[in-house]
Amino acid sequence: MDIESVKNATLFAGIDDEAIKALVDLMTPLTLRRGTELFHEGDSGDELYLVLSGKVKLGRTAPDGRENLLSVLGPGEMFGELMLFDPGVRSATATAVSETELLTLKHPNLVTWLGDHPHASLNLLKALAQRLRKTNDTVGDLVFSDVPGRVAKALMDLADRFGRPAADGVLVAHELTQEELAQLVGASRETVNKALADFAARGWLRLEARAVVLLDLDRMAARAR
Repeated sequence: MDIESVKNATLFAGIDDEAIKALVDLMTPLTLRRGTELFHEGDSGDELYLVLSGKVKLGRTAPDGRENLLSVLGPGEMFGELMLFDPGVRSATATAVSETELLTLKHPNLVTWLGDHPHASLNLLKALAQRLRKTNDTVGDLVFSDVPGRVAKALMDLADRFGRPAADGVLVAHELTQEELAQLVGASRETVNKALADFAARGWLRLEARAVVLLDLDRMAARAR
């Protein structure tokens, strides 16, 4: 298994190699095809998932059927960590956006490992604090930011995590449909498409199939504030 990917994950950063090796021995590899649903909102579960390659989206469905995309996760990122401390029903649906390789860790195995490596608990608290901070930021954006600002911020966030250099900018292969991108920023597809078209007309980005090329990072960053 990929020990380096586990070491680079926030939850296990700074843990010594021997402890990481013991942890990896408790984890199980899992491969998902694009579009495969890993678990559904309301399902029971007690596993944490670490993304080795590919992308996974987390979403929720409102009582009226509307869908909201909470986040898109890639290599080195984790999800399901809340279930390790309070096993119960899943609060979101996880679906592979592309072919994805994961490592899974069950609640009893984590408890066993923490018993041998109690200092790792501080990392777990840090990961949960980061999750809470991100949730607060998202709520603030929905209240105080307009749709173009939220679109710009989402694209900059995706660029930070998935972007790679292109001949004329930064290629962000987010692999999301227009509807999924709209769900990610909490707006209608029409409004998000209008914002993207405006950014493209200004020369800030170029639209591609399930991707964008950011051409003017400074202006995009300024619009995201």
